[in-house]
Amino acid sequence: MHVPVHLIIILGLLITFIPSQLFWFRRLNELARKFIRSDRLCHTLGGAAAILYIFLFAYNLAWSRHRPSPVRLTPAAALFQAPFLWWVASSVLGFLIVLPFWLASRVFRRKEPASDLSAQAVTSDSPPASQRLGGKPETSLNPQTPRPSAPAILSPRGNFSLSRRNFILKAGVLAGALPFAADAYGAVFELRDITITHRKICLARLPNAFDGFRIAQLSDLHIGPFMTAREIRRVAAMTNRLKPDLIALTGDFVTWDASTEGAAVEALSSLRAPYGIYGCLGNHELWTHCQASITRLFAKQNVKILRQERALIRSGSDAINLLGVDYQTHMKFFHGLGYVRQYLEGIQPLIEPGTANILFSHNPNTFDRAAELGIDLSLAGHTHGGQVTLDFISPDLSPARLITPYVVGWFQRPGGQLYVNRGIGTIFVPIRFGSPPEITVFDLTRA
Repeated sequence: MHVPVHLIIILGLLITFIPSQLFWFRRLNELARKFIRSDRLCHTLGGAAAILYIFLFAYNLAWSRHRPSPVRLTPAAALFQAPFLWWVASSVLGFLIVLPFWLASRVFRRKEPASDLSAQAVTSDSPPASQRLGGKPETSLNPQTPRPSAPAILSPRGNFSLSRRNFILKAGVLAGALPFAADAYGAVFELRDITITHRKICLARLPNAFDGFRIAQLSDLHIGPFMTAREIRRVAAMTNRLKPDLIALTGDFVTWDASTEGAAVEALSSLRAPYGIYGCLGNHELWTHCQASITRLFAKQNVKILRQERALIRSGSDAINLLGVDYQTHMKFFHGLGYVRQYLEGIQPLIEPGTANILFSHNPNTFDRAAELGIDLSLAGHTHGGQVTLDFISPDLSPARLITPYVVGWFQRPGGQLYVNRGIGTIFVPIRFGSPPEITVFDLTRA
């Protein structure tokens, strides 16, 4: 039986969530007792923290779902949503980092000989057996004779084993605390640190008139309280200053609330390009059932959303061909919305032979099929570049690699090229780390 990847991810997070919360609550309690000597005050603060946690959990899980998503940063989002989401993301990730250290300490414990284990409980300062069992202390018949000291039972090996396990555990907790600081940095700074990536794309079939043609790509805006309409207008102004000939929008304008579509379109209405603004839709337009309505709203702003359509961009007698498709996937997620057996089925008649074909497809997994069909360039998003990733250490340390081999950047295979944009907004947690938001600028040249 084949189990979908997304179900494995969700199940793994649920299994990890409760142990992670208990683990970090215990660590916080231990830390508090080191600085607060009063047991009563510790219990009071612990009870208050538990009540606050339950309130924030309930607010984020249930109450906020019944409210329209704001497109500005509200006090409720800043005080109740952002801190809780930061805590959940950091605590789960930190716990996963601590877990191997804890398992290693258990392995060392099992390998110790019995004498080392008993040495941890009995030390040279232990009282005589009669006193430990409740009897009176032994007295010497000769008061002048000094009382012999108890034999030293703790061996050097026992000392070493105990300190080694303690070191491993403390190192694990220290490493597990790093995500809290990293996520805080990602939420405060990297979330708004928009980078501009310049990429030269060589296309063998590019007409002479389009040599040096400039395309700017925006993706995954996810308008909401943490990617506000005001911030998106700032992104649009940055894009205009790059003076693109054409602007490509590759989906996910909304997040979970279809009612934000008007604000998303309005925030992008200031975009300008002499050859026009074109785009495709993402999975969140599909899941929120606003594909048709947001397409109409964009049309009123002279933005053409390509839905299994093409558009010829002409310069004199030359032309390049733009193609766009709705979100497609091989995973039956959200009741199978967007599921297809074969990517890009039925798109062959839209391909224009003899010139460069550029595909807008939100999901980068369509690239393999696009290359087979001879589509010269695919522009995609969807992955957020991993959003919270350690890609600078290893490309494998990216959560997006669970759903696609095409996580971020430029790829090539026989028949075509692909660029995966990191996007502007966020999903689930308002944090970016190792994957800052991105505007991409492509300069097309003849190969």
